[in-house]
Amino acid sequence: MGNKILTVEDMNVYYGAIHAVKGISFEVEEGDIVTLIGANGAGKSTTLQTVSGLLRSKTGSVYFLGENIAKLAPHKILQRGLAQVPEGRRIFLQMSVQENLEMGAFTQPASTIPGNLDIVFEQFPRLKERRKQVAGTLSGGEQQMLAMGRALMSNPKLLMLDEPSMGLAPILVEQIFDIIKKLNDAGTTILLVEQNAQAALAIADKAYVLETGKIILSGTGEELARSEQVKKAYLGG
Repeated sequence: MGNKILTVEDMNVYYGAIHAVKGISFEVEEGDIVTLIGANGAGKSTTLQTVSGLLRSKTGSVYFLGENIAKLAPHKILQRGLAQVPEGRRIFLQMSVQENLEMGAFTQPASTIPGNLDIVFEQFPRLKERRKQVAGTLSGGEQQMLAMGRALMSNPKLLMLDEPSMGLAPILVEQIFDIIKKLNDAGTTILLVEQNAQAALAIADKAYVLETGKIILSGTGEELARSEQVKKAYLGG
């Protein structure tokens, strides 16, 4: 704890004339789970896509492990140890589970693949059972596990998860959040974007609330879960 793995400073992102992210700054410390919560359209996914190089900020910096990565190509950012699990999973539906996982290791030496597969199969025993199965035939929860496993194949130092509970039944949401906690306990730092504020705050070390592209609140997960403003807006309280 205490070492900053990611520092975002003055991020401003536009879609044409639309100012989607408005000068936000935040930090992720090594070993933490940090969550960004907020309503649809608040700028959460845009923030992650900008950190991972898929979008560009007009201003500011994105420091990852002390290096400003704001101008780097996405695959260069991935090579440095920052992986994103995209909203909607985006697995390769026609490929097998194992082929999907191997695709996640494209920035890694081939010699690391067997060992990394073992690690992923230990975290996700269901994927091991279905390693030869076509990914498109998996359930929604299994596809989410596969998307997370694929990202882990790149040996990330920071794993960014974009709406991992989206479209899942409540019992599967609980399972996915248990897995996120276990990954963190095993040493993976996590930046989590999630509409299920209650579940996200329950496991977060630190949390930020985004509203129309701005950070309006920050604190520990526990502090924000107790905040009357957050309860009213996001927790149905």
